[in-house]
Amino acid sequence: MAKIAIVTDSSANLPPEVAQAHGIYVVPLTLYWEGKAYRDGIDITPAEFYRRLRTAATLPTTAGPAVGDFLAVYRRLSEQAEAIVSLHLPPNLSSVFSAAHLAAQEVKEVPVRVVNCKTAAMGQGFVVLAAARAAQQGGTLEEVLACTETVSKRVRVYATLERLDYLQRSGRVPALASLASSLLHINPIFCLDGESGAGLVEIPRTRRRAVARLVELMAAQAGDRPVHVAIFQADVPAEAEALRALIAAQFRCTELYMTDFTPVMGAHTGPGVLGVAFYTE
Repeated sequence: MAKIAIVTDSSANLPPEVAQAHGIYVVPLTLYWEGKAYRDGIDITPAEFYRRLRTAATLPTTAGPAVGDFLAVYRRLSEQAEAIVSLHLPPNLSSVFSAAHLAAQEVKEVPVRVVNCKTAAMGQGFVVLAAARAAQQGGTLEEVLACTETVSKRVRVYATLERLDYLQRSGRVPALASLASSLLHINPIFCLDGESGAGLVEIPRTRRRAVARLVELMAAQAGDRPVHVAIFQADVPAEAEALRALIAAQFRCTELYMTDFTPVMGAHTGPGVLGVAFYTE
């Protein structure tokens, strides 16, 4: 185990095998649906979740981990590590950061630093990965924190949605209030930003054009530089694979991941999400 332990939550969208390979501890958020509680990524698979969601009469609700959930993880890790870095969604997007921060204040054995990733989904995942790699290489607490700051400033996340009514009901994108209900089946592109939340970028008329614009937006920022990329999807695996092939052919990918949009996040956006997270070296 690295002397700096790395903790995050399931909203990071990290593929399980990637988290395991880098020694990352993932604390799950919770999905409440039809009287049952499901730990995100543990008790219900993304495929099962989105299949049910498409025909569900009632929509699920979500909740972040409790302070006690984080405290249990921190205290267990404090027996093995010299310090802990816990990386999460911005506090304006979720209560997760606050719960982690309160738990960190209760740990006296080792330093616990709670980091605002300033991004979401696999954007958050890339910040977490950077921290884990620095820790695995023997970095100090200050060096690990510096890596998170560097990547959080560089990472970008863009996604297109199949429909808007899920997001509209969540109240998480005020700009949607100006869109007529007749436009619910358009294919908008959003940028997930830690400071302002999910911001509407543009509204392509077709899904095909929306996917093409994802690549164009990435090209405008990445250019010909080496780039770290992750494609995330919610029940549209064929579209995700086509996007992966396109990006692999067009860009100098240092790494290229495919991952599912976690059910807890998908509860607010619905099925059909297709997005890309990336940062350049």
